[in-house]
Amino acid sequence: MKDIIIGIDLGTTNSEVSVVEQGKVTIIKEGDKKMLPSFVGIDDAGQVIVGETARNQYLVYPERTIKSIKRLMGQDTQVVLADQAYTPQEISAIILTRLKGIAEQYLGQAVSKAVITVPAYFSDAQRQATREAGEIAGLEVMRMINEPTAAALAYGTEQAEAKQVLVYDLGGGTFDVSVVNMQDGVVEVLSSHGDNHLGGDDFDQQIIEYLIEHIQETHNVDVRQHSKAMARLTRAAEEAKFLLSDQPYAQINEEYLLEHDGAAVHLSLELSRIAYEDMIEDYINATIDATHIALKGAKLTASDIDEVILVGGSTRTPCIRERLLNEFGFEPHSEVDPDLCVAMGAAIQAAMISGQEVDTVLVDVTPYTYGTSAIGVLDGQPYPFMFVPIIHKNSVLPNRKTEAFLTSYDNQDTVEIIIYQGEDPDALNNVKIGEFLVEGLLEVPRGNVITLTLGLDLNGILNVSAVEKETGLEKSITIKNALSQFEGESLDTAKQRITSLFGQMDPRIIEEEPSTVSDTPEITAARELITKAEGLFEKISAEDKEDMVDLIETMTGCIEAQDIEGLDKSSAQLTDIIYYLES
Repeated sequence: MKDIIIGIDLGTTNSEVSVVEQGKVTIIKEGDKKMLPSFVGIDDAGQVIVGETARNQYLVYPERTIKSIKRLMGQDTQVVLADQAYTPQEISAIILTRLKGIAEQYLGQAVSKAVITVPAYFSDAQRQATREAGEIAGLEVMRMINEPTAAALAYGTEQAEAKQVLVYDLGGGTFDVSVVNMQDGVVEVLSSHGDNHLGGDDFDQQIIEYLIEHIQETHNVDVRQHSKAMARLTRAAEEAKFLLSDQPYAQINEEYLLEHDGAAVHLSLELSRIAYEDMIEDYINATIDATHIALKGAKLTASDIDEVILVGGSTRTPCIRERLLNEFGFEPHSEVDPDLCVAMGAAIQAAMISGQEVDTVLVDVTPYTYGTSAIGVLDGQPYPFMFVPIIHKNSVLPNRKTEAFLTSYDNQDTVEIIIYQGEDPDALNNVKIGEFLVEGLLEVPRGNVITLTLGLDLNGILNVSAVEKETGLEKSITIKNALSQFEGESLDTAKQRITSLFGQMDPRIIEEEPSTVSDTPEITAARELITKAEGLFEKISAEDKEDMVDLIETMTGCIEAQDIEGLDKSSAQLTDIIYYLES
């Protein structure tokens, strides 16, 4: 069969997988759901769980569940999952493995290649981490494209007349804004800006802090010391946020949240949309500031923009649409589902790479300036760490630039090359992303010419080389940053480690009878939950038992009817009851 390249939106809150079939984009469903919650957990049996099942488990066993791992990508850190330490790349690889399996089940063949989207403002280290996660999951990452760019692809470019489009992308963990020129099938990114730690998670946290303060004042207890209660508050905050997208008020009720001084602590309060939007006003202001920076980078003003496209689930917050309406004077577009348009664009890019007929050409840019440091003048004074830009922010990708530098003293036989990413004239205020030495230079008077070349590929990954002009002596590196730990044998070890979490079964499509709903992780988890509930029957009151029996009957009916959405809802209710009884 012909190689298929899938498109993946690896999101902070939810992830999706997509493919172009017969010229049209398909978001591949698992059951009846297009989005896979970006949660990873280990269940009671020590098996890995991903998605809705893991999200439900987070309420009862937060110590065995990981969420929002995207926010840690590119950092040299680890997270603990069921007493085992994992890198962000490994946790992301588990999500990618699950998405890969969903695609293979749908397509009926193995998948080994993917286009993965990343926030436009992701750094080199974060992009490298994403690529590494793909490799651990057994995917060759054919291309990484910026999320706002992918969204622009999803909206189509059939119009002959040029349009200046602003893509406002506010997801669960990151914010990006890109200014794009669209004409005759060409999507040309003019500028990008953003914040890698601003999104719906921060909105949730504002509500959580509000709830914590309310409980402290009402019951004189610090709920931060109770991990399971905090997990429930997190879910309650998320649900309140969703409700406030469509309603002016949200009622938050969490019975038996915890026990304090022998008494049950219940939570019940109403949150208004006005109060919620006041909580997040500073974050919204920050996105508007970033929007103006992107416009300035494109040498445009708000009046030059023809359309605004909303991307990301957090853009459903009403005040965001209102602020953008006030800024640009017209309603933003959200006809294509803000949660799905990035995955759709990834599939379009994948189709282009695989040679399918797609009437779109993509021209992307780098969101950062890359350069080195040299002796110069800063604020009127000689300074040894003056930042020298080589590839400027908003340069078209791929890009390759070379600059000449001179040795600073006689017989200098070594130069240290330090590469920075940022916009500050003081290199030390930018992000150092790599360094290396060029040794064995000619023993000549100062002024020996060293040329430094920086090359950014289509994925925004940086390659650096330095050459002594007179002799051709060269030293080159590909900057790996936090991912150096995964080179060589370490990469194979990570692959084996993640694969082992899925058991001996290859997570790809298996040649056997068509699977039934009872084979899905949601069904398996529900059956385990029912067994656990039935084990409590002899220890509980008749009233509690009756409630549990009713839920078990509902769950059994959902299993038979293949109603995954109903099953998830009743499973969550049964999980809450079990928690109350065991706490």
